[in-house]
Amino acid sequence: MNKKMALIATGVALLAVLLIFCGMQLLSMPDPKGIPILEYHMVQAVDPDRAYEYNVPPDEFEAQLDYLEQEGYTTISIRDFLRAKKGLQDLPDKPVILTFDDGYKTNYTELLPILEKRGLKATIFVVVNDIGKERYMSWDQLRDIQHRGVEIGSHTANHLPLGKMDKTQARDEMRLSKLLMEWNGMDTIYTLSYPNGSYSNELVAMLKEEEYLAAVTGDSGLNDFDTDPYLLHRINIPHPMFGITEFKWRLMKGKLMTRLGIFQHKS
Repeated sequence: MNKKMALIATGVALLAVLLIFCGMQLLSMPDPKGIPILEYHMVQAVDPDRAYEYNVPPDEFEAQLDYLEQEGYTTISIRDFLRAKKGLQDLPDKPVILTFDDGYKTNYTELLPILEKRGLKATIFVVVNDIGKERYMSWDQLRDIQHRGVEIGSHTANHLPLGKMDKTQARDEMRLSKLLMEWNGMDTIYTLSYPNGSYSNELVAMLKEEEYLAAVTGDSGLNDFDTDPYLLHRINIPHPMFGITEFKWRLMKGKLMTRLGIFQHKS
């Protein structure tokens, strides 16, 4: 038994050394090229009762923005990225895209003042049938926030996982959300966020047919012009438990996933 335990201990030690060596090799390599898209939901001072993990308090959010600024990042919209891909505009040296899912009212009352104070761009994905409900932006607020420079995209009509429904229902979720926003005075809706990160190759084909130009997933990683625009990677930023250190870890995870080629989507 002692000999067996010794062999196991030796094996574990060798594995630990191998992992440390591989980790050091990865960390010594230059950062992979690409644009991080950060996935937020809400930025508000009072944590919600039922969605604590989705809220980044304003002071934590501003600390994250300070870090991005120190690292030389400049915010762009997804539309900026698509235009640059077609050669219609230039991008800054280190672009980053801030995205916010669901369309919460505090995106207007608490997030927007922070963005405007700093002159930052952002993209908000809206669940159309939640517009005007208690915790969500109204049509007037949506039109105003778009007029003030925030890009608006679709998060479908009812926030149902598209990859788990039949084709007809999935197409309705995509089409109705886009049409309803455009009929209510919003600028053309070009982008979509997959609810719960649920997608399939069939959905990508449908999005093209419904005249969307891009969609974001929940798969971590960086994006470049070779990334499938309908399967853009995002780095999830939940309620921070370890302050700015956790934020740095999450950015590092996105770089690591790109470097290792895990769940990376190329055209």
